[in-house]
Amino acid sequence: MIIVMQEKATKKDIDDVVSRVEGFGYQPMVLEGALRKVVAAMGDGRDKARLQALESLHHVESVMPILKPYKLCSREIKCENTVVDVKGVKIGGNKLVVIAGPCSVEGEEQLAMTGSAVKKSGASILRGGAYKPRTSPYSFQGMEEDGLKILRTVSDKTGMPIVTEVMNPREVDLVYKYTDVIQIGARNVQNFSLLKEVGKLDKPILLKRGLSTTIEEWLMSAEYILSEGNQNVILCERGIRTFEKATRNTLDLSAVPVVKELTHLPIIVDPSHGVGYWQWVGSMSKAAVAAGADGLMIEVHWKPEEAFSDGPQSLKPKKFDILMGELKAIANAVGKEI
Repeated sequence: MIIVMQEKATKKDIDDVVSRVEGFGYQPMVLEGALRKVVAAMGDGRDKARLQALESLHHVESVMPILKPYKLCSREIKCENTVVDVKGVKIGGNKLVVIAGPCSVEGEEQLAMTGSAVKKSGASILRGGAYKPRTSPYSFQGMEEDGLKILRTVSDKTGMPIVTEVMNPREVDLVYKYTDVIQIGARNVQNFSLLKEVGKLDKPILLKRGLSTTIEEWLMSAEYILSEGNQNVILCERGIRTFEKATRNTLDLSAVPVVKELTHLPIIVDPSHGVGYWQWVGSMSKAAVAAGADGLMIEVHWKPEEAFSDGPQSLKPKKFDILMGELKAIANAVGKEI
């Protein structure tokens, strides 16, 4: 249930409602809208009648049930778009935010060369994997903490915030120490223990869609994070598994407008994993922007032929620079800056 406060409700009024909600055995969460505040009452649904009775309070405008299974990320509870601030880079606003960098951190020179190139071309956030979930146990698994240290060093030199993946709850504190955005990869989208852990943090979470995850399941995963108190979640469409083998995955661009309608959370698109081949990354990037995505995550490597992972889907810096120029016209057409 959500308790919509009157526009002129004071802090004392809100505290009163929060206290009553707690007394009914629910977990309250105060959310700020453009004009008024809302108190979400999270629980198993008992004592709904007592919650409904709060409507009689002079500082309460209305009490309404949330019909969607995902509550906190639903537009039923918040109409305005959530804008996630990453060290001054705002995702979900008028700016098209581009995250770029290599699949894996392979060394400081590799990351520094790529990082400086993508920043010059207009990327706002640097990506790179220190921990790599791979299909084969014999594939490169990442540089782990050494990779995190390199990410931090290059971030400090370039002035770009960084995003990197965490794979299990035991590594959350370590990854938190170095990164600015914590990524939950496709294979961990329903690792609920991990989602709860990152939900307790005060850093933004980039939540990738799973290989066979429905949109509702994806939003329910976001709900796990929000329910622990972290409201800064960025969704990332990265392709789903279908019968088609011409591309690595099937990039579901229809998810962008659907998600925009269902949730207030920002959504970006990862065309690199979506198609798996650099030749088509540009086309899908443009299509994602036209579909209304708030940003892109693009893999770029200064020598993709020597990449330890995902070389075939990585753009060289020069091709990335050309693509960034081409994206400007499309971004402008849909009301975004780049």
